[in-house]
Amino acid sequence: MKIELNRVDDAFHMEGRGMSSVVVNMDAAVDIGGKNAGARPMELMLMGLGGCTSIDLILILKKQRQPLKDIKIEVTGEREQIEGTEMKPFKKINIHYKLYGELDPARVEKAISLSMDKYCSATAQLRPSAEITHSYEIIAS
Repeated sequence: MKIELNRVDDAFHMEGRGMSSVVVNMDAAVDIGGKNAGARPMELMLMGLGGCTSIDLILILKKQRQPLKDIKIEVTGEREQIEGTEMKPFKKINIHYKLYGELDPARVEKAISLSMDKYCSATAQLRPSAEITHSYEIIAS
């Protein structure tokens, strides 16, 4: 896998492109000279985790013949500063799934477990340094 970053302005705004060639904008906070022209890199890490597990859930629930009408995911992360550095990695992450449709809770739980324990590479990447928990709700429609 390879990505490219190109600087857009004279500050921190960067455009990222991966294998799909879709542009993703990143920027820094205004208080350090950014212009809020894109997501922060650490936000993108949480978005990547949410995107990875959402793809898993959609595919697994489809295979289970569950009538998923929509999915929304909220990922929250708590960071802690490493003593003697400016680094603030995630220490706790929670993924909250909102699943819409007439879904079997047992199948939803199985799909989430499969994503977390077998399929989601982003979870595997983050789990050694962060406690990852999850919760869900089914909203029948």
